[in-house]
Amino acid sequence: MEKSTACLVRAIVILWCCLSNVTSDASDHRYMKGDFVPFYANKVGPFHNPSETYRYFDLPFCSPANVEEKREDLGEVLNGDRLVVAPYKLDFQIDIEPESICTKRLTIKEVAQFRHAVLKDYFYQMYYDDLPIWGFLGKFDSEDKDDQTGAIVHLFKHVHFEILYNKDRIIDVFIQNDPQAVVDLTENKEVEVDFTYSATWVETDTPFEKRLEKYSQTSSLSHNLEIHWFSVINSCATVLLLTGFLAIILMRVLKNDFVKFTPDEEAVDDQEESGWKYIHGDVFRYPRFKSLFAAALGTGTQLFTLTIFIFMLALVGVFYPYNRGALFTALVIIYALTSGIAGYYAASFYYMIEGKNWVKILLLTGSLFSGPLFFTFCFLNTVALAYNATAALPFGTIVVIFLIWTLVTSPLLVLGWDCWVRIANPGFQAPCRTNKYPREIPKLPWYRTTLAQMAMAGFLPFSAIYIELYYIFASVWGHQIYTIYSILFIVFIILLIVTAFVTVALTYFQLATEDHEWWWRSFLCGGSTGLFIYGYCLYYYYARSDMSGFMQTSFFFGYMACVCYGFFLMLGTVGFRAALIFVRHIYHSIKCE
Repeated sequence: MEKSTACLVRAIVILWCCLSNVTSDASDHRYMKGDFVPFYANKVGPFHNPSETYRYFDLPFCSPANVEEKREDLGEVLNGDRLVVAPYKLDFQIDIEPESICTKRLTIKEVAQFRHAVLKDYFYQMYYDDLPIWGFLGKFDSEDKDDQTGAIVHLFKHVHFEILYNKDRIIDVFIQNDPQAVVDLTENKEVEVDFTYSATWVETDTPFEKRLEKYSQTSSLSHNLEIHWFSVINSCATVLLLTGFLAIILMRVLKNDFVKFTPDEEAVDDQEESGWKYIHGDVFRYPRFKSLFAAALGTGTQLFTLTIFIFMLALVGVFYPYNRGALFTALVIIYALTSGIAGYYAASFYYMIEGKNWVKILLLTGSLFSGPLFFTFCFLNTVALAYNATAALPFGTIVVIFLIWTLVTSPLLVLGWDCWVRIANPGFQAPCRTNKYPREIPKLPWYRTTLAQMAMAGFLPFSAIYIELYYIFASVWGHQIYTIYSILFIVFIILLIVTAFVTVALTYFQLATEDHEWWWRSFLCGGSTGLFIYGYCLYYYYARSDMSGFMQTSFFFGYMACVCYGFFLMLGTVGFRAALIFVRHIYHSIKCE
């Protein structure tokens, strides 16, 4: 195990080195006057639908005879980037007077394409020396935004670039559209357009190391920081009140229970037992569906490890603004490398509860999360192909991901299982003997049922993170940039603590009512926060965003379902582990005959 752990750490270090150098060009970003500067056009799409993006030349811009594509890494492709050489030539420190790209006569069909794009608030994205640039295609005037039938549509035909530089390095790029240099596309008729551009260079004192700071300023503004810290303080207050409340109650109740369940020598031997001690012969009875339960714990442990590694990379600055595809690359590689952890923990728990079918546990562990993710991807990729969007993965990328799963994920999964098999299996070692036949569970009121307990268990952890959720959603499903990973990590720790304490409290109350089937209940209660997060998805989509259309709706709810399912497995594992420690402790502390 030490050797495999060391290999995993080395792989993470190599991954960090690779991710921290994801750029669009091999250049060191130093130029002399007149040098060529790499300029790439990326994609276009509706501003409010971040997943619905198309290749830049899918719209009838002036395009060369042979479009030169940039070779992209795995993360960039997964991010939907499709970079091609832009139709502009901006050499270092060379001012450009208005210069024509081409004069093009737009057909009625092309006019309709541009008009549709302008009415849908299409924006385009480019990269100049690795700096992102955005711009809108045009503007429209309409009295009713919902009914754009009589809107007056104008297409911008001139683009002006203002480029800031410091000595031999480019610091910033701004794009401006002349509101007077427009073409009227309101009517369905052919139009002749002279697409032009110009550029001016302005010297600045801003150092090269700070050129990306402006992209993260929205997260660092005093107003936003106050909201973030308010979220953290609110969460901390919730944790302190909850933990203090539960600690006092549980300590008092358990103290009374220990006194009650530990009679002195003069006590009557046949004293009637009740409460959680009464079911000591059933509380460690193995759960139903042992294979599924062990696979869920193994997968949840893997996802928890994956999350910790992602936070480590974020806190050391790997995911700086517009390090394109770094996060997706990290997710794919770390998920593959941590599959051995899933195999190890699933096998360890499965064999401890006397499981026998090792093939079944490996198949379940390997497919419990990746299976639903795969089917979701197949459906959404088909939708993206139908829309001809950049979100559709090329066949080569799909083959690469399949090879990673086949050659890395699956062997490591088996290796993790093999590592456990080679270690002496200590067994479950329950502090109490288990009766041959289970006791009958008393009839419980509705508020002690599984669904009611899940609702109570998920609400408190969700209330500790919901403020921060808006900023995460606005970053993932919008155009804001999230960079305050330290605060996010604190919120994540708070989430784990609240989940563990709530699950422990509900487990105690369940055992006190002589309900000994706590294994699955603790897992479901711990993971119920994932269901609350998915409920927040509904609220965010319909109340806080302007997303629309079948493709964007499918991508949002499809991939968020996978994310929330991952949270369900991860937090369910945290909840069960906390409950298991608690249950072992209280039954170790009493004398059970």
